[in-house]
Amino acid sequence: MTEIPEHLLKRAQAAREKAAPAGGDGGEAAADSDSAASSTPADSRIPEHLLQRSKAAKAAKSGGDDVTESGGAVAVAEKVGAVVAAAPAGGGVPVGGGPGGHTQRLLTVVKSGSIQDVKATPVDKVHTWPHLLVGEFVAALACTAFTFLFSIWVNAPLLQLANTNQTPNPSKAPWYFLGLQELLTMFHPMVAGVTLPGMGLIALVLAPYIDRNPSNKPEDRKFATGLMTVHLMFWAVLVMIGSFFRGPGFNFILPWRDGLFFEL
Repeated sequence: MTEIPEHLLKRAQAAREKAAPAGGDGGEAAADSDSAASSTPADSRIPEHLLQRSKAAKAAKSGGDDVTESGGAVAVAEKVGAVVAAAPAGGGVPVGGGPGGHTQRLLTVVKSGSIQDVKATPVDKVHTWPHLLVGEFVAALACTAFTFLFSIWVNAPLLQLANTNQTPNPSKAPWYFLGLQELLTMFHPMVAGVTLPGMGLIALVLAPYIDRNPSNKPEDRKFATGLMTVHLMFWAVLVMIGSFFRGPGFNFILPWRDGLFFEL
């Protein structure tokens, strides 16, 4: 808040000099600005709200939050966000009020961190050590302990001593190689032993570079899931055919009719 402008004081003084009688004392007409400000509203043309604002500013400087009554009006100094308003006693619009009579006030500045709930973006990554390697090491120890205990109580299905003069019929490879042995009955050894297995291994090696999707959800990895499913099913079918559907001479048989020729 500021004091009454100088040009308004001069205008009020000129009006009083013009309204004074001819024989009057010129000294009274040349009163100082403070006396002009405290004259009655009938003798002054200074707007009433400017006078009230001046009184409110003086009251705020002298008494802080004190309330001063003068000329039927009440000057109220409200320290709300550094705003001082003067309210007339008649219940009118307070001096310094905005549209609709609302007193303008400043909002408190609040730091953004105290009102915003900022959450860290989840990152789907963990450190190799110790998070990953500790789990893998524990799993390796558990598998080793299971194999050791299993070998103590369960004997390996070993056959009798090999006879060089008699070849078993059928002569089958271990189950994990039966897929290759089954391919040898269908294709040339170059195709069955080199081309097809090599193409399968190359496809599995290139799969991570072809499918660059970073998602871990199976429904988002249709290419990788389909490729691995085809690979496993293709090899599983060959192993099952060689294990249960091949008899003497490695000929195709029906196990429920000709018997089961499968040994571990």
